[in-house]
Amino acid sequence: MEEVNSQMKIAVVSGSRAEYGLLRGLIRILHMDAEVDLRLVVSGTHLDPAFGHTVDEIRADGFPIAAEIPCIVSQDDEQGMAFSCARAMEGFAAYFAKERPDLLVLLGDRYEIFACAAAAAMFRIPIAHLYGGDTTEGAVDECFRHAITKMSWLHFVSNEQSRHRVIQLGEDPARVFNYGAPGAENILTLPLMEKAELEASLGVELRGPFALATYHPVTLQEADEAEELRQLFAAIDAFPQMRFLFTKANADSRGQRINAVLEAEAARRTNCFVFDSLGIVRYLSAMRLCALVLGNSSSGIYEAPLFGVPTVNVGPRQKGRLRASTVIDCEAESQAIEAAMRQALAAGRAEKIESPYYKPDTAARIAGEIKKALRSGTICLMKRFYDLPETALGSDLGRKEA
Repeated sequence: MEEVNSQMKIAVVSGSRAEYGLLRGLIRILHMDAEVDLRLVVSGTHLDPAFGHTVDEIRADGFPIAAEIPCIVSQDDEQGMAFSCARAMEGFAAYFAKERPDLLVLLGDRYEIFACAAAAAMFRIPIAHLYGGDTTEGAVDECFRHAITKMSWLHFVSNEQSRHRVIQLGEDPARVFNYGAPGAENILTLPLMEKAELEASLGVELRGPFALATYHPVTLQEADEAEELRQLFAAIDAFPQMRFLFTKANADSRGQRINAVLEAEAARRTNCFVFDSLGIVRYLSAMRLCALVLGNSSSGIYEAPLFGVPTVNVGPRQKGRLRASTVIDCEAESQAIEAAMRQALAAGRAEKIESPYYKPDTAARIAGEIKKALRSGTICLMKRFYDLPETALGSDLGRKEA
């Protein structure tokens, strides 16, 4: 008689360097669990040499990759992003036609993850979604994230405010869990490099204070990000004794334009160094050792405060996210950026580290809840819309009708 495989087939999808860094702890737990048949699917910028070919980092971590689904096209505009999304959906549809996981784990809000969620919904594959309910008013990712929420069965949010938003979107509170942000947990569990090791790995001497910087497109704003980046470099010029480690922008509309300006501006300066990708270990190691985090990456909101490192958050891309007191917001204008950097350097590291995103054992609790749901056999994709009590809506409805 043929032996029946009783393992739970769980697929985890990663499409970018940042997302993999957040998922890494959960992937490790699922990989080591004898009850789980882990299928790690890699897509997006992981497979593109222009973004560091970060699939190599996943292989170096020892995780077997079940499938690679290329989707990025070279066209650097809204049409290119739409084409990449369409290509991703086609690739994931072909994968799900051959492989039907019991459950799919997705994180965040990028367009390739939205495409994967849409394909999975059509194949009736239940989704566990991480980081739903967050809000980034400056990025098109905002609508992708909330759409993924509506296509998902289980929800693992990063904070209590986001939990309320997911419920407000009509999801049953019994399926919405606030176990904290996996990225925050990485800060305390991932072995990081000391300064000498980091310098050797980067090929850069980090004498004196240095900054870790990233600047992404603000995709819901009609703006000249190239000019905004030049404003940032004008502010940097006020700190000639500091060194600046830049990681390139992600694969969004106008991202390649930002990277071209970034390389050109950095080449004119001896204190600026640009990397396609640092990888999660080097990135967090640099964050732990730096004097400040600069730019508009979500890592300055989520992770930097756990090191006590101040963040200078430039422009509106991260507008709407909860912030620790170590985050300083400023306009994308050289004098405002310079003033915020001086404020951050004067404040130094926070003595008491506070974060709205950290809870202990985040990844383990998420893995346990996923297994519990699969064991129960009660997952039903005919979801009932959870209506908020009228008392919760009353004041708002009254205001709109007035």
